[in-house]
Amino acid sequence: MSEQTQERGDSARRVVVVGAGMAGVQTAVALREQGFTGWVTLIGAEPHQPYDRPPLSKAVLLGKAEGSAFDVDFEALGIELRLGCEVVGLRPGDHELDTVEGSVPYDVLVLATGAEPIQLPGAEGVPGVHLLRTLDDAERLRPVLAEQHDIVVVGAGWIGAEFATAAREAGCAVTVVEAADRPLAGALPAEVAAPMAAWYADSGAELRTHARVDRIEPGAVVLDDGSRVPADAVVVGIGARPATAWLAGSGIELGVHGEVLADEHLRTSVPDVYAVGDCASFPSGRYEQRLLVHHWDNALQGPRTVAANIIGETPMAYDPVPYFWSEQFGRFVQYVGHHAAADTTVWRGNPQGAAWAVCWLRAGSLVGLLAVGRPRDLAQGRRLIESGTPMDPELLADPSRPLKEATA
Repeated sequence: MSEQTQERGDSARRVVVVGAGMAGVQTAVALREQGFTGWVTLIGAEPHQPYDRPPLSKAVLLGKAEGSAFDVDFEALGIELRLGCEVVGLRPGDHELDTVEGSVPYDVLVLATGAEPIQLPGAEGVPGVHLLRTLDDAERLRPVLAEQHDIVVVGAGWIGAEFATAAREAGCAVTVVEAADRPLAGALPAEVAAPMAAWYADSGAELRTHARVDRIEPGAVVLDDGSRVPADAVVVGIGARPATAWLAGSGIELGVHGEVLADEHLRTSVPDVYAVGDCASFPSGRYEQRLLVHHWDNALQGPRTVAANIIGETPMAYDPVPYFWSEQFGRFVQYVGHHAAADTTVWRGNPQGAAWAVCWLRAGSLVGLLAVGRPRDLAQGRRLIESGTPMDPELLADPSRPLKEATA
């Protein structure tokens, strides 16, 4: 806590949160839940009431839900909402935020601007090319699915697979083109991602790997080998980057991916400024490396730490076990932990089947787990990762044995 904020009572302090997605909303709510009595202002660039993103690629896209607004009574909580207000700069020396509507003073600032989708070079502004990140994106895509167009999805990552799933459910012809040799190339090892390639064909979608987009023309995607893929619409899902360009010149230290470099307490390099969610990385003592986690659970958990550190005298460290899930092609896929530093891989079940899991160990302890249709493995695995319990790889490989009974 800086001298400026210590000199003022809690009720006079002003916390400004930039970003009205999950991380921003949860930070504002957590401040109130933890007893903060000062001013809380939540600034969002979109005009819509703050909403949850996971339903966008599922229920909202398919017209099963009109929206996914958070069930939060901001007025009752004394949280000031400024929606449709874009932030354009930060002047930490003045403790002021610059927005399109003017400057906003703060005592404590929380950066929760999330991530923005990476555009396909040359495709920006081309008719029929879509991204899927916002409620407006989902509403533009809903009639495309309803009319059962031929759709090309660029990118076989998590969002590409989820969109392809929804498009097939809507009756569209779907081709997914992926530059790498397999789906989820950036997220999972080759041997783990390989069985997932068959899921596309099983659903009636075509997956084309080693397929780079050369250009997009009216009615077609042209690949670099000259082949043309019919496309009434193109959905680009090639990743996301932290939405931090507006911080240029602010003195906030950024990492190689453009993310805010937060410390173990989620504080930035500038006093009285915190960062949480998709826009920030943090050092993990558990995994002995800096983590940049673009998933919903991180945006849910981190705000509690930020709120506690804004309010409390004793800093609280943030060192979660990362978790995410994906629903694709009739399968529930869950991942917990971080497998990058693992030295042993153990399979549970047949990856050609409907339910299986992969466990990653380091020095005998579980550090990561991917579960397909095995939610109990996931729940037990998460606790085992948190506790660092030594595991027996031979027992672990028996899919009929509960994970918690495979300890060394």
